[in-house]
Amino acid sequence: MILDGKTILITGGTGSFGKAFVRYAFEHGDPKKLIIYSRDEFKQFNMQNEFAEYKDRLRFFIGDVRDGDRLRRALNGVDYIIHAAALKQVPACEYNPNEAIKTNIHGAMNVIEAALDTGVSKVVALSTDKAVNPVNLYGGTKLVSDKLFIAANAYAGPSDICFSIVRYGNVAGSRGSVIPFFKQKIENGEKALPITDLRMTRFWISLKEGVELVIKALEESKGGETFISKIPSFKITDLAEAMLPGCEKPEVGIREGEKLHEIMVTVEDAPNTYEYEKHFIIYPQMVWSSRRMPSPTGKRVPEGFSYSSGSNSEWLSVEEIRERLANLD
Repeated sequence: MILDGKTILITGGTGSFGKAFVRYAFEHGDPKKLIIYSRDEFKQFNMQNEFAEYKDRLRFFIGDVRDGDRLRRALNGVDYIIHAAALKQVPACEYNPNEAIKTNIHGAMNVIEAALDTGVSKVVALSTDKAVNPVNLYGGTKLVSDKLFIAANAYAGPSDICFSIVRYGNVAGSRGSVIPFFKQKIENGEKALPITDLRMTRFWISLKEGVELVIKALEESKGGETFISKIPSFKITDLAEAMLPGCEKPEVGIREGEKLHEIMVTVEDAPNTYEYEKHFIIYPQMVWSSRRMPSPTGKRVPEGFSYSSGSNSEWLSVEEIRERLANLD
């Protein structure tokens, strides 16, 4: 496994993804060390207790991606960076735009510069569907972040470092997503589950699938690629039915900055997008050196192709959603 014998630092590592990555890495591989880099000491304390069995190879650094000097110190001896730190809540980013810019854009620049300065060999940055044709500030900052990580390959020079991206939408059951929102209402005894728009669809991706996509990017990336999993779609109305059969589904109106469908690949991306058995890769439009020459082995998607949860070819039924919900518990 590509993680074997390596030291990996995860920014924002106390979140849902970081915990899932740590568990997966130690259960499926043999990393030398995993470093959690984040700014919340209480979350780090809880995570230390949760993963006490791995204490000999798990380290915790208090630090913020806004602090380039602290990042450089933390990256001493690190082979790979997984960049998961971000301000993600759409309303919070709208109300605090300067803070979103400092973390999501300036923080990305600090990660890139620190990685270039310290001998890191691979950097994988987590992106989001909201960075595609963004309609809110969070999506806008993540679009800029994505562009920064792709362009960072131009500054690698003779070093072996490469930067790539993985893109997916809301993870099933993650904090702030619709599943815990519905679950809380059901636990409170409510008989109706509000739907912002009855036409709304989403992709279904689990934390494990997100982790596996990151590992695929570490294994295969040469620099500048965006990796996207092939995953099924579901209707929000079907999710409500799966969680509370026969419930009322009042339509309450779409929220500011919210989209009807998650979009991962746009029509404009299609000329550089190749399809593989379980994923798509958007290759960079620029090639920075012969060593980083993309060599697609997949099938180029047809002209006009896009990958959206609303026009997907694979859909989950109510019963299939119910089975997947059971596996989240």
